[in-house]
Amino acid sequence: MPQQRPAIASQSTVKFLDIWEVKDNLVILKNGTLRAVLLVSSVNFALKSEDEQSAVIQGYTQFLNSLDFTLQIVVQSRKLDIENYLGRLREQQKAQQNELLRMQIADYIQYVSELVELADIMSKRFYIVVPYDPGGTKGQGFFSKLKNVFSPTSVIILKQKKFEEYRVEIQKRVEYVADGLSSVGLNSVQLDTQGLIELYYNTFNPKVSENQKMPETDKLQVEN
Repeated sequence: MPQQRPAIASQSTVKFLDIWEVKDNLVILKNGTLRAVLLVSSVNFALKSEDEQSAVIQGYTQFLNSLDFTLQIVVQSRKLDIENYLGRLREQQKAQQNELLRMQIADYIQYVSELVELADIMSKRFYIVVPYDPGGTKGQGFFSKLKNVFSPTSVIILKQKKFEEYRVEIQKRVEYVADGLSSVGLNSVQLDTQGLIELYYNTFNPKVSENQKMPETDKLQVEN
């Protein structure tokens, strides 16, 4: 009788990430600090006049100098996904009664597909990460942080009362940053819980996310 191979306990990659929980439109890290993420619009700086460019630079400089906390600016580049657009075109092609128009739509679909593939067109998204650190982890060195990753008992689980206090403080920062960006012509929106999970899912799984979309948060099974 063949011997059964011992089952290999698979370790979730979650334990190697800094993220402890995502809730109420915020990211809670394992060291007890919070993060909010803003999706920010872009501005075509090259098309502006010299006076407009100077005004943008001056306004942005004043905004940065007014901050008393750090910010993280993240730019993500992804290959342009036009599958939804092409899908709508194919539906129109099937519903089209005119044979000539149907052929023209087919040619257009092929042209757009080849253009995106050959030109390797990328889409860019701009994010600003707003942190809030209550002050409990400022003295941590490299080995202390490494210990937190591999020691679940060292994880700080925020009680609801403390979390609400911290949430109020970080929201003040989010509003301040949003106002500062608006003053230089940049629109921003804070990512909600679903948006945050999708962002991190797509970031840590760039290849998988292209073919396997993430389900809604209420359909997720979370491993503790």
